[in-house]
Amino acid sequence: MREPYRIRTPLGIEALAGLRAGDGVLLSGRIYTGRDAAHRRLFEAIGRGESLPINLQDETMFYAAPTPARPGQVIGSIGPTTSGRMDAFTPRLLEAGLRGMIGKGMRSQEVVESIKKHQAVYFGAIGGVAALTARCVREAAAAAYDDLGPEAILRLEVVDLPLVVVNDIRGGDLYRDVMPGRS
Repeated sequence: MREPYRIRTPLGIEALAGLRAGDGVLLSGRIYTGRDAAHRRLFEAIGRGESLPINLQDETMFYAAPTPARPGQVIGSIGPTTSGRMDAFTPRLLEAGLRGMIGKGMRSQEVVESIKKHQAVYFGAIGGVAALTARCVREAAAAAYDDLGPEAILRLEVVDLPLVVVNDIRGGDLYRDVMPGRS
């Protein structure tokens, strides 16, 4: 088995050029969390021509709402949310510069085409190991939409977050191309 690629955020196209669907990645750097409610707000703000509370250019969004941190911890458990819940909002966010997404499950054909068009990448995170994933988080801070509680956008610093490339910049699709019959 090949060693995973080590990449850092923010994600430029150069960092993603060598990645193919099915590749393992250890991601380090700044990422943001966000789920349905936060995505809706970003989507609507873009539609109204408003400034966003975070700059999406070359950033990565982890579809997650972590649990509160216990004393002495940086963050509570943090696991991926089903990505299809963000599909209605994703093309507009990619247009605004979002470069990476982390979640679980397949994406719609519209999103896969938008990923290719905007040279972005969709990473799959391992579900069911949220307590272990939390060990990769070194810092966590509120970034936007605090009123959403656990679904607020957080800014995280991660080290060696284990991921797999599901959709690459060329249109490669882990479920369709690498694991046919598993969709």
